[in-house]
Order: sequence, then C-alpha cells, then structure tokens
Amino acid sequence: MKKFNLEMTPMMLKYLVQFVIRLSLFGAVMVLYITNKSLLMSLMTHSFRLGFIDYGVTILHFLWLVFMIMMIRHLQPTSLMSMALRKGQKEVFRSKGDFSQLSLLKFVQRQNYRAWIVLLVWLCFNTIFGILYLFDIIDEADLLMLSVFYFLSDYICIIFFCPFQTFIMKNRCCVNCRIYDWGHFMMFTPMLFIRNFFSWSLFFTALIVLIRWEILYAKYPERFWIGSNHSLECKNCKDKTCQIKKGIAEQVKAVVSNDKTVE
Repeated sequence: MKKFNLEMTPMMLKYLVQFVIRLSLFGAVMVLYITNKSLLMSLMTHSFRLGFIDYGVTILHFLWLVFMIMMIRHLQPTSLMSMALRKGQKEVFRSKGDFSQLSLLKFVQRQNYRAWIVLLVWLCFNTIFGILYLFDIIDEADLLMLSVFYFLSDYICIIFFCPFQTFIMKNRCCVNCRIYDWGHFMMFTPMLFIRNFFSWSLFFTALIVLIRWEILYAKYPERFWIGSNHSLECKNCKDKTCQIKKGIAEQVKAVVSNDKTVE
C-alpha cells in the first residue's frame, strides 16, 4: 500500500491534541455511564461544597462554561483558528477577479441543496432520540452521553472520516466545507429535549453560531468557493488538517481496486 507522510503543521498538531482531550473526556464519561449511570447524573446535579458552604456549583456548570466560551469564540474567529472557520471573514478573502458569477451561483445552489439534505437527515435522526426521551425510554444521562459522543465525533469528522463530506456534501476538505460551523448545533441537538436553562442555553447559542455562519454564506458566497477565493486552494493551505483523512481514503481506494483486480 502507498504510504503517506504526515506534515505536522501547527493546526494539525492542535487538532490532534484536542482530539486526544475529547477522546479522554468521552472515555471517562462512557466508563461512568456504563458502570454507574446514577452517579453520572449525581455528578451533574450535586453542588461542590467547601466545608459547610454550598456554592451551588456543579460539574455541569464547569462544562457549560467551557462549551459556551468555545461557541462564543466562533462568533468572532481569530487568526489562531483554522481557515475552515475563518474563510467567511473579509481579511482572509483573496479574490480571483475573473471568476464566473454564473458558476458561483450554480455552486451556491448545489451546496445549499446538499446542506438541506444534511439538515433533514440530522433532524430526523435525532428526532428518534427525542421521541424515546419523551416516552421515558431514555433519560437525561442518555442524551448527555449522546452529546458527548457528538463532541468527539466532530473531530473524528475533521481528522479521520466525515460521512457528510463523503456521501452528501462532496467537498474536497474541511477548508472548503459549506457546513463546517454546524458542529456545535449538531453537538447540542440532544440538549434541546432537556428542559432546563443549561441545556437550552447551549442549544440556542449553538443555533446563533449556525445562523451567523449562514448569514455570512448568504451575503458573501464568493468567500466560500474555491473558484473565487485563492485562500481555499490547496497550495495556499497552511492548516493541512485533511492529510490523515485523505490518506485513509487513498488506502481504502487501493484496497477496493486490488479486490476488483483479483476478481
């Protein structure tokens, strides 16, 4: 099989480190979920105490704060973030002055159609869990575990394999992804079914992040298309977070080709 060399760019290293952190968090919550589900809910609801003083602070509050900060940062991306997230900004847009407006329009229409399919698939899939929760077949711990799984899956999609990219969106990489900043909305979709301030504030903040992204896309579609933005070309990419994903795709393609040859 063909080997591929991994170029460890700062952004690639950052994503790998963050993936390990997310994987560790997922593993810890999963172990607790499997071995002692009631304790998991207890940790999420019981306050921390210092002596006889109850400060009313729980692990839920810390996780909530981390997630909120993470989403608020997405509302105004900085230069430390990936081009996939920053491509809607005026500062990073490098226009190809001779691009075709008709081609841009066709690109937008095609991508919007595919994005609607992703949204429909995602909502239908998660509605199943919502119905199960409403009928008391699953509980808050199950929805929490589902959100933590989505939290990990977000980086699996970026680094290793993304079913939305492969089967629906057909974008070449995350830098060119039409729905890149939908991650938090997807991550906290299960939180919509839990009726409390913390779950709803996470979901609706994620919805604000998504709406901001969609407004940028609607106003400045030329910033999101490789045919009109030099910054999205592979030769100008400094992130190179697609390396492992492309390497895996090439290996799978080679295996399939060999199998067909043998047949």
